[in-house]
Order: sequence, then structure tokens, then C-alpha cells
Amino acid sequence: MPDDVYTHGHHESVLRSHTWRTAANSCGYLLPSLRSGLDLLDVGCGPGTITCDLTTLVTPGRVVGVDRSAEVVDQARATAAERRLTGVAFDTGDAYALTFDDASFDVVHAHQVLQHLGDPVAALVEWRRLLRPGGLLAARDSDYAGFVWAPADPLLDRWLSLYHDLTRRNGAEADAGRHLLGWARRAGFTQVTASSSTWTFADPESRAWWGGLWADRVTGSAFADQALEGGLSTREELTAIAEAWRRWSAQADGFFAVLHGEVIAHR
Repeated sequence: MPDDVYTHGHHESVLRSHTWRTAANSCGYLLPSLRSGLDLLDVGCGPGTITCDLTTLVTPGRVVGVDRSAEVVDQARATAAERRLTGVAFDTGDAYALTFDDASFDVVHAHQVLQHLGDPVAALVEWRRLLRPGGLLAARDSDYAGFVWAPADPLLDRWLSLYHDLTRRNGAEADAGRHLLGWARRAGFTQVTASSSTWTFADPESRAWWGGLWADRVTGSAFADQALEGGLSTREELTAIAEAWRRWSAQADGFFAVLHGEVIAHR
């Protein structure tokens, strides 16, 4: 399987975004399909905020969250302990080769995972293996080329171009959202429903949060390290892009919409 490179890494600015995510703001398309007693696997669970929310919806079903980073798995365990949840477990795991028997789960969920994988179809084939007959796969991924914002700024245009260059170099697909339907079909799913949704940052508080975390990512996360190591950017340019993010976040008419593609695929 591919030796995947995670473009974002686990810098504080990345986890700041991941811990903001909830079932309500990140997997509304899935929630009507959930019910008490379902067994659910959350692949690429990160710090576990979504996983813990899903646990409360399927209890007393079994919930397992897996991530390849031991550090964030520890954080997910702490999140569950803080919420006093007992129906969820977390462990490290390889998205392409998970250590569960065939037909172990009713639901396999993955949020913002496939866009970072070198072979997303192979991962989907593996996740399909884990589903019971009648079970469902739920996946949601960003589509960076579908992001829109105002006011315009050439440095934010450059940020988006650089992000595409970097993910392409890493063998990943920044515009994964539009490909989920096709990938699911190639993985053997025949009953697939596709949808889309957005995150919108257009009030002072959300602009400051979104612009601030991207300013920090551009200069301090694995994004910065990889861009510099690969000769795709310079420290001076990254600093200028970070300043552009902060300028945008201070604009009273600042608007940013993040497009996501979603699929629910039945086994």
C-alpha cells in the first residue's frame, strides 16, 4: 500500500480544527441513518470529538475509533474519558489493513480521510470488507477547488495553488469531494447516494478562528515543512500568505465557504 504522507501533520493549529468538529457540523448527512444498537467504526478518528458524538447516538452499540497517530489516539481516549463514555474504544490502525474480522460493523465512517490517501479505492475496498450485509459506509471529504472566499487576495489564490501542488507531490487528492461517488463505485459499492455540504465562516468570531488557524498552519505545521523541503515555497512567501489570512479574517465583509462531497454507500 502507499506510504502516505499526511499533508497537515498534527501541529496544534491542525488539532485546533479537528477538535472543533462535531457530528452536527461534520456528518449531518449520516445522522438520519443512525439508531441505537449499531456497531460503528470511525476511521481516521483524530482526537475523537466526532467519534464520541456518534457514540451517544448508537449506544449501546459498539464504537471503535482508529487513527494511525498514537498521539491523537491518546487525545481521543482522553476526550472519551472526559465525557465519561464507556461504549467507545480507540486504537492505532492502518486504513488499508484493519485488524477486524469481515462483517464486524454496521457503519464505517470516515471524515476528511480519503483526501489524504494515495490509494483511496483500496481503502474503501478494505472498509467494505468490514461491513455487515445491509451496512453502510459514510465518507465526507473537502473539495479544495470548490472553496470560495471574498474579498479576493492574490496571496490566498497562491495558498490554494500551493496546497494543490503539495498534495499532488504527496500523492493525495485535494479535490476528493467530487470523486467520492466514483471511488465508492470502483470499490464495489453499487448503491451509493452522493450529497454535498459546506462550512461557512462569515462572522467575526468564525473568521478570526478560521483565518488564524490557517495563518498558523501555513507557517508552523507540516504544511510549511513540506512546502519548504520540497522547494515549493519560501519562508518569506509563507509568512506573506499567513499575513494575508490574518488580513482576510479582519475584513468585515470576509466570507469563506468550504465545500465537501459526501457519500453513503450500502453493502
